[in-house]
Amino acid sequence: MFTAATWFHRFYMRYSLEDFHRQDVAASCIFLATKTEECGRKLRDVARVGRAKIRNIDPSNIPVDSKEVDHFSSLILHVEEYLLEAICFDLVVESPHAELVDLFDVYEKDTLTQDYAWCIAHDSYRTPLCVLYPPKVIAAACYVLAQRISDGPNSPSLDARISASAPTASLPTPPSHKPPSPDASRYAIEYFALSEVELASVSEALSILLEFYSAQDATIYPYLSSILAVPPPSPSSPKPNLYVTTAPPANATPLQDSSPDVLGRTPNSSHGGDTPARGLLGTSEAEL
Repeated sequence: MFTAATWFHRFYMRYSLEDFHRQDVAASCIFLATKTEECGRKLRDVARVGRAKIRNIDPSNIPVDSKEVDHFSSLILHVEEYLLEAICFDLVVESPHAELVDLFDVYEKDTLTQDYAWCIAHDSYRTPLCVLYPPKVIAAACYVLAQRISDGPNSPSLDARISASAPTASLPTPPSHKPPSPDASRYAIEYFALSEVELASVSEALSILLEFYSAQDATIYPYLSSILAVPPPSPSSPKPNLYVTTAPPANATPLQDSSPDVLGRTPNSSHGGDTPARGLLGTSEAEL
C-alpha cells in the first residue's frame, strides 16, 4: 500500500486531478504495486474490490463477471499506461518504515514510542512527504515526533531535539570526567547522522505532519489531542500552508452534488475528475 501511495503522489506531480479521477489512479497504483511487490492479485479481483470500496458495499455483492467489473478493469489498465510514464518506469520505492525497523533493532527500549512512530509513518503517506524528502529524513521526523508525544509536554521541544548539536555539546568536559551519556531525546538524529541540511528537512517534515494533523477534526478523532498539543519547530523561512481545516461551521448546510458521477464514484473529484478516453490527455469542457 505504501508503494502504491508513493506512486499516487508521484502521478499527480505530472498530471492534474482535472484530467484523471483519483479513484481510477488509486486502483491502478494498487494493481501495479501488487505486481512489483510480489503479492500479485488478479486484475478482476482488484477491480471488484475497488468498485466495492467506492460504492461502500461488500465485494460479494458485485459479480466477478459483471459489466461494472469489466469496465473498471479496462480503466485500471488504461490509467496504468499513464502511471508507468509518470513514474518514468522507476519501480523501486524506498520506505521510511525500513529505516524505522533498523532503528528499532538498535534501540529497543521504548515500545510505545516505536508504536507511535510506526503509526505516524503510516499517516505520512497522506501527505506529500514521500516525494519531498528521502526515507531517513521522514523516519527521523516520525520518531522525533513520537518521542515528543510519548515524553509529554514537559519534555524537550522539537527544536531542541533536532538542533544541529545537543545543548550540552558546547559545554567543556573536565579532563577527569567522562563525556555525558547520549541524550535519548536526540537518539534518532544521532543514529541517522543527519547533516545540517537534512536537519532542516526534518524540521520541515515535522511542520508538514503537524499541519496535517491540525487540519483534522479533533471532535471526530479525540486521540489526536496529544499530537495537536505539540508546538511545531521554528520555521527557517515562511512557507504556504498545505492544508486547511475542512470542518464546516455548526450551522452550515451540507453541499449537494448536482452532477453525480455516472460510474457511481463517491465523492467526485473536486475538479471534475473524469479519466480521459484512451489516447487523450485531457477532457473537453463538455465532458466536465
